[in-house]
Amino acid sequence: MIRVLLVDDHEMVRIGVSTYLQTQSDLEVVGQAENGEEGVRLALALRPDIILMDMVMPVMNGAEATAEILKEWPEAKVIIV
Repeated sequence: MIRVLLVDDHEMVRIGVSTYLQTQSDLEVVGQAENGEEGVRLALALRPDIILMDMVMPVMNGAEATAEILKEWPEAKVIIV
């Protein structure tokens, strides 16, 4: 099972992507964050296999969040969307 964290400030995007991923038998959405700061916190707590990261978000953008995650957890796999 591939564990996925969604990080996007648009609720409809998170709902849509999450709904689609749930149709795949080998994927599990383990968390959702609405900004980069929350994404960093959840990524480090949940340690998902894949992080789907939006770039333009309030509080902390995707580039900053990705850098923070990789500083603490260099093995993290982040896909920018």
